[in-house]
This record gives sequence, structure tokens and C-alpha cells, in this order.
Amino acid sequence: MKRIYDFSRNPAERNYTVSDLQALKGSGRKLSMANPADNDQLRACVDAGIDLFVVGSDQIEDVRRIAPAHFTGVGSTWAQFGSNEEILAHAFEAMRKGADMYYTLRSLEAMEMMAREGIPVQSHIGLIPTFSHYCGGLRGWGRKADEAMKIFETLKRMEDVGVFAVEAECIAEDVLEAVNNKTSIVTFSLGSGMAGDVIFSFVADICGETSEEDKPPKHAHAFGNVGRLHKLIHEERVAALGRFHAEVTAKNFPYPETNIGMLPGEREKFLEALDKWQPVHQ
Repeated sequence: MKRIYDFSRNPAERNYTVSDLQALKGSGRKLSMANPADNDQLRACVDAGIDLFVVGSDQIEDVRRIAPAHFTGVGSTWAQFGSNEEILAHAFEAMRKGADMYYTLRSLEAMEMMAREGIPVQSHIGLIPTFSHYCGGLRGWGRKADEAMKIFETLKRMEDVGVFAVEAECIAEDVLEAVNNKTSIVTFSLGSGMAGDVIFSFVADICGETSEEDKPPKHAHAFGNVGRLHKLIHEERVAALGRFHAEVTAKNFPYPETNIGMLPGEREKFLEALDKWQPVHQ
């Protein structure tokens, strides 16, 4: 555990720092990363020993309460803000609340603006679902040499403007292996093989919460079957609600043992007083 000051200059501790992640290059170490979507998932990730988190900006205060020492990134979606100034303001707010890096899909100018202010900037290469219109849909990247070279060139442009880390999504494994040690940028591999410095996956995929009907991507390997438990919970919930409804309509519920009665002797006194009650005329 490392003693630090966070970006609001509060004394804190972190399991990993920016420097630690940069030092992963060539070390042979691999860290795990996941995206807990709520407090229950967050606690599960902590208990399971997951190294790094990425969460929505509205979750960072919960993260700092539940997992105060975990390196955690937040960010904004591509269309969330209109101007670079709005993005920068949002990034500063996230860092003030305890974020350790900020994710953006916006322009190189926006990335450079944030990096120049000292914000650890994370971006995205390979398959970017937000931009899937431009590549003919969701697909793997870098399977041909010219596209692989474009990935590397994009990575180097990002490096030049100060980007700290990237999510490398659905890139051919041999491409990421070839470029990873030719850049200082920390790579978070999502469906891009073992060559990434950090191996990232979604909690829903890891835990087996994505059904076959949802057509999970090739990289979505389930290490559990939480979906089965969700189904059982739903079935039990429906059965309980159905029994409640049936008992209500049959005029059986509430049951005597669930009701509250008056103290001994109080009912008679109350009914006597009720019979004698007269409205007070003003």
C-alpha cells in the first residue's frame, strides 16, 4: 500500500499509483481490472482481490467509502459534454472526488488539454463501440497489416499529447504484443489477449450474467453463473408476489399473527368513548 496525497491534496493510500502502472511495462506482472456497477458489485470486487476499477462518475464517492485505497478511473461518454471546457471541468470534479484517472473519447486536443493540467488521461483504441458506425459494426481490429499500423500510429499520437493509459479493445493479440513495449502508455486489454499491461473485463461477463440471447462478445468468458441465480431469484420473487396477491383477493391476508391488537381492556374503553363522541360545534 502506497501513501499518497490524492488530487484534492488529502492524505490517502492506494494499492497502485500512476507510477506503479507505468512500471508494469516489461515487468511480466499482470493486474486485473473490472467495472463494478453498484455497491454490491464493488464489495464483491474488493473481496475477490480485483486490482483496479473503472466506474461511472456518480460512483466515485461510494468507491472512496467502500474501497478507499483502490486505484479507480472515471470518465465521461463521448456525447456527454459539448465543449472541451465542460469536459475539463468534469475531469477536475472527478479528480476532486477521488478519481485516479479520467477516461475520454474526445479529440487529441481535449486529451492534451487535460494532460497538460496534470490529469492522468485514459483513452481507447481498437474497437470503440461508440464509433462502430464508422467501421461497419462491432468487429475485431488490426487483423490486417494496414489497420494494425494505424493502431500503432494512433497510440503514438496519444502518447505525444500525454495520454497515460488506453483501453485496447478487440485488437488482434499479436498486434498488441508487437506495440505494447513501443509505447509508454499503459494498456488495458479487453479482448486483446495477454499482451496488455492490465487485463480488463466487465463484471457481468466475468460473473456469467450475460445470457446467450444477449449475444456476448467473443472475449466475454464467464467464470461463474450468476445469471442462473438471478433467474432463480426472479422466479422466487414472482411466486411470492403471486401468493400474496392470491391471499389478498381471497381475503385471507393480513393474517392474525401479522396484525397489531390493542392492549387488554383498552378496546372496550375505546368503543365506549367512540359511542359517546359528539362533534364539537364552533
